[in-house]
Amino acid sequence: MNANNQRDPMPDETADIEEIITFWDTHSAADYDDEMEDVLFEVDIQEEIFVVRLVPELADVIGRKAKARGVSTETLVNLWLAEKAGAAVPIS
Repeated sequence: MNANNQRDPMPDETADIEEIITFWDTHSAADYDDEMEDVLFEVDIQEEIFVVRLVPELADVIGRKAKARGVSTETLVNLWLAEKAGAAVPIS
């Protein structure tokens, strides 16, 4: 809100990203709820995450080996499991 208790206009579609960022850094979306539109969208998450419990000492060893190779523990574990399983899977 400005000094006269009136709302500043929201940035329009011609505003650049810096203007939009500056505006929302200094204004509350709650003050503009009546100007907001509902948006519907679908999210399709393809990735699954599997949790495997490790003995803490084993996790430490794997973590050190991963660090020495310059990769994350997750990447090293996936590489080792793919190797052991004889699977050709993309590791990211």
